[in-house]
Amino acid sequence: QVQLVDSGGGLVQAGGSLRLSCAASGRTFRTYDMGWFRQAPGKEREFVAGISWSGGSKYYEDSVKGRFTISRVHAENTVFLQMTSLKPEDTAVYYCAAGLSYIDLPKGEVDYWGQGTQVTVSS
Repeated sequence: QVQLVDSGGGLVQAGGSLRLSCAASGRTFRTYDMGWFRQAPGKEREFVAGISWSGGSKYYEDSVKGRFTISRVHAENTVFLQMTSLKPEDTAVYYCAAGLSYIDLPKGEVDYWGQGTQVTVSS
């Protein structure tokens, strides 16, 4: 069993930065691939970034490449999403996610979700 708690969202101006955190509980956290998804008002939830259980592989949705960086610290059971050069279209609720398949996580094959944290980017 893994529990995920998201934090770090807020209101920021376009061009600004935020760092989201996902604190995980459970001894099996290290075996999970982790990711971030987001859901804007009136839109479906979409994949943003993922990181393999070892931290050795990272992958990003095209619109955030070069702006967002995902990382994980096993000793702290935490996953981060550093977001820079934020745009108004990045406004959404961001969700941390855990899954056992590196291939299927971006497709929404998620075993555990965080509660979400709101990111609002003003123009």
